[in-house]
Amino acid sequence: MPRPIRRRAALAVCASLAALALAAAPAAAQEALGAWHGVLVIGPTVLRIVVRVKDDGKGGLAGELVSPDQSPRGFPLSDVKLAGDHFSFAVPMIGGSFEGQWDAAHQSWTGQLKQGASLSLILAKGELPAPVAPAPSASAAAKPAPATPATAPGARPAAGHTVEGIAVTGQSPSAIRTDIDRRSYDITKDLQTQTGSVADALRNVPSVEVDVQGNVSLRGDPNVTILIDGKPSSLFNGPGRGQVLQNLPANAFERVEVMTNPSAAFRPDGSAGIINLIPKSARSIGTSGTARVNLSNDGRATAGLSGFSVSKKLTLSGDATYAHDLQAVTQSDHRSTPDPATPGEVLDSSQDLHSAADVDALIGRVAVDYDPDAKTRLSGDLHGTFIDVKSHGLALFTGEAPGDLAESFSRPNVTTVTRDDFGGSGTWRRKFAGDEHDLSVNFSQEHTTNDTDQKDTTASATPVLPSFSEDIRAESTQDVSHLKVDYQAPLSGGAKLKLGYELQVDLDDFDNSGNRGATVASETPDPTLIDRFRFNQAVNGVYATYQRPIGDLTVLAGLRVEDTRIDLSDLTSRIKASSDDTHLYPSLHLAYKLSDTQQLTASFSERIQRPQPNDYNPFRVFVDPFNFRAGNPDLKPQQTYSYEAAYQYRAGAAIYLATAYFRDNQRGVTDIVQNLGSGVLLTTKENLASSRSGGLELVASGKVSSTLTVNASTNLGWTEIDASDLGFAGTRSAFTPSARAVANWQVTAKDMLQLQGVLTGKRLTPQGYHEPTSLVNLGYRHKFNDDWSFFAVGRDVLNSLGDTLVIDTPALKDRVVTHVHVQALFVGLTYSFGGGRRRDPGFEYGATPPT
Repeated sequence: MPRPIRRRAALAVCASLAALALAAAPAAAQEALGAWHGVLVIGPTVLRIVVRVKDDGKGGLAGELVSPDQSPRGFPLSDVKLAGDHFSFAVPMIGGSFEGQWDAAHQSWTGQLKQGASLSLILAKGELPAPVAPAPSASAAAKPAPATPATAPGARPAAGHTVEGIAVTGQSPSAIRTDIDRRSYDITKDLQTQTGSVADALRNVPSVEVDVQGNVSLRGDPNVTILIDGKPSSLFNGPGRGQVLQNLPANAFERVEVMTNPSAAFRPDGSAGIINLIPKSARSIGTSGTARVNLSNDGRATAGLSGFSVSKKLTLSGDATYAHDLQAVTQSDHRSTPDPATPGEVLDSSQDLHSAADVDALIGRVAVDYDPDAKTRLSGDLHGTFIDVKSHGLALFTGEAPGDLAESFSRPNVTTVTRDDFGGSGTWRRKFAGDEHDLSVNFSQEHTTNDTDQKDTTASATPVLPSFSEDIRAESTQDVSHLKVDYQAPLSGGAKLKLGYELQVDLDDFDNSGNRGATVASETPDPTLIDRFRFNQAVNGVYATYQRPIGDLTVLAGLRVEDTRIDLSDLTSRIKASSDDTHLYPSLHLAYKLSDTQQLTASFSERIQRPQPNDYNPFRVFVDPFNFRAGNPDLKPQQTYSYEAAYQYRAGAAIYLATAYFRDNQRGVTDIVQNLGSGVLLTTKENLASSRSGGLELVASGKVSSTLTVNASTNLGWTEIDASDLGFAGTRSAFTPSARAVANWQVTAKDMLQLQGVLTGKRLTPQGYHEPTSLVNLGYRHKFNDDWSFFAVGRDVLNSLGDTLVIDTPALKDRVVTHVHVQALFVGLTYSFGGGRRRDPGFEYGATPPT
């Protein structure tokens, strides 16, 4: 069969799978309940399926579809229509429909699924029979005999052949999935995923922004919690977390879940919400893997290997990635401060920074899943991330000192940063009678070290002063222990109950030290650079959520109770503090089905943003002669009350989302810049009186033509800040729009072009604002065959990625322009191997557009 025809057939199969999930309600309930099995045939490929039907508690039917050749995960069933022996339904998620007749002689449903093309579909009663040997050929399976559903299931997709576009979990037809409390985005179709980091991939996800330092925000709020497969990770905590995000390979993940209003089943940390990174997983029995290598025009390189070995009871997986990156940064800082010697006059100064860094990252993970019986699963993993950075920089300062005196100096430096993260986890899960009825226990332990060593030499030109050298070191360790117990059970009337307990213990140790002297050889310890700070936190939490359908309305209510104990001590200044707080965190989600294609949702949650451990450290850290940074031991966590309302419309293969949101923040933690005199600034942490934000977010995804797919979103945001308790009069507000779009053009059956654009609007701060910034990427993919693919990606083609911070107060006017040089051309090859491998990484050719 020609490849374009095969792809279109694969598209029809994908539609068939999802449609069949909804088609599992035969002519009468007493005949429909239970398991049904069948096959879908495309040319030489045969795919086994199982449909399990149950009473939905409302007089209708529900259930799941499973494709054992791809994944043990079930695909939920939806509403059906039945008139005598005629059975029909629509699949708005993929724009498909099914019509079938009951075949009483063979006790099966026989019909056609339509989505552009038609495909025959037969379901017979019962679970899949045991595999037969030899497996029947596809041609035999395709014969219209009544025994087809019972005999063909022994077949599996032929070894060495990729079944494109087929995904029972809905991945192929749906790059955007929506649930009552989250939205999930497929990132495998993003070419930046093949060559870039998680930070690069997140820049194309609606609601998410990533700045030039790798800091993440949701709708302009930087207080974001990042999870990996639903679990917290120390990778995204502490110093260097932005560096991790900019080096963690995106091709290790397949989806990004965004929860801007999470339910009480999740910890309330992160006032902006939660980003959950979903790792790739094996989808079929057998051994499979992917090898990849990427090179850039300026010396960047990435090489990686991932693999799966899947048997009936045991799944082994692993991946390893090495990346060499270059990070060149230029920064200009122009500031004006009052001249204490001459009232009414100001002192102007400027500092230009140039740095170039070599970054080497090694990231690895091994995992195992073992099913000792049909109801029990034991899982475990070990993972490590090791990042080394070596940077050479030069700072040039010119300015005015009090008394109308000129001064200037140069400051070359060498900085090394080493960050090592190592951890492991284990999970026990037990299934009980009934769907979605199980108990799971997970424990994880992670250890992180982050060491920075900065060596500087300062040479003064005006006035002529002796030069001096410095060696400033900052070392930190973090140990995180995490225990989570979850239980869920189905209740009558289609209701679901979830109960859980969670404990997280953080032990952090920060050690600052440094030497100063006229020369490197004469350096001695400087007491002003020495500090030891310890931070311990234990959070105990219990939660309950209850979800119930009431006609076309679904209600998800939850309550979480958390007790937080914090102990901190600064051994140098002898400051000690502790706190113990218990708080309730409610959540409520509503979903109302207007029609098969339209839905309304609304939600509320109360959330908290706990300061980072080092934010409490009062020690004044030396950054350079004109910049210091310090924490605040009196900080309080931010409380956020979050409200959302959304409308969703699916039109065939397209989806349109409109979300109105409002955030009321109390005691927000923010950076405050203080003028210490003579142009020297101290950046510290304070609690704001209050801030509010809101806006309208619009998302559209679908096919513009038969070869062009566009995913676009915009956020029309608004922010208001009340910093009156910090000495700033009145409130300040600003309109903060942002937009992003991705266009995929299928030039030929083997060639794809991609254009991405991101625009981040003005962002307000208590003392000023960040100016808008933009980013444009280009990508090309050529598929040689089922095994080999070639990528070419142009990153930041307009060389526009940067950040401009403006501070405008009576005591300080400052403008800091930062530009990170990430512009590069990447070329890469990807090789997929193994008879049971998952679909090709990257684009899914021939599949429907995202829905």
